[in-house]
Amino acid sequence: MPDASLILLLLIIAGAIAAFVWPRYKLSRAVEEPFPAEWRKTLMHNFPVYRRMPTDLQMQLKQRIKQFIHEKTFTGCAGLEITDEIKVTVAASACLLLLNRDSDVYAGLDYILVYPNAFLVNRETFDEAGLPTSSNRGLLGESWSNGKVVLSWEDVLRGNKNFNDGANVAIHEFAHQLDHESGATNGAPFMGSATRSEREL
Repeated sequence: MPDASLILLLLIIAGAIAAFVWPRYKLSRAVEEPFPAEWRKTLMHNFPVYRRMPTDLQMQLKQRIKQFIHEKTFTGCAGLEITDEIKVTVAASACLLLLNRDSDVYAGLDYILVYPNAFLVNRETFDEAGLPTSSNRGLLGESWSNGKVVLSWEDVLRGNKNFNDGANVAIHEFAHQLDHESGATNGAPFMGSATRSEREL
């Protein structure tokens, strides 16, 4: 009869292998699934630049979108219900920055928080004398180095309508996520345990 300690060791090894292989198997299955027709309609309507892309880049973008949606957790804030339209539109903006790049799909990013429109946050600032002042600030988006991006859905849609005005909040925040991955968030302040960049009203 096999030794109990050997059986336990084999179970631990099997569990470790399963924990490593299973997520990759699920991701592989998700990416191999056909791109849903409704998702493509969303791209055509909410992400106009998609229509002007060559076919190879369209295919690449769709593969990245499937992986992004599979791996990231979307949360609606202030009563906003997360839909496939929101997921696909936000993922398209994020994954546009990854085209023709040999990289993971935002390995350090876990959560996308989406507000219906611009949101208020309370910030504490210090004057020249070092005295603190607390005030509310209206933001369109935030990017944190602890695995979160916060966006205004209204402004994601607005930004996608015009790629030439430099006001695409989603691309702005996801560009900061790429900075976080490199370990140097250019232009973003250090805020305690998390680096935050933000797009104000």
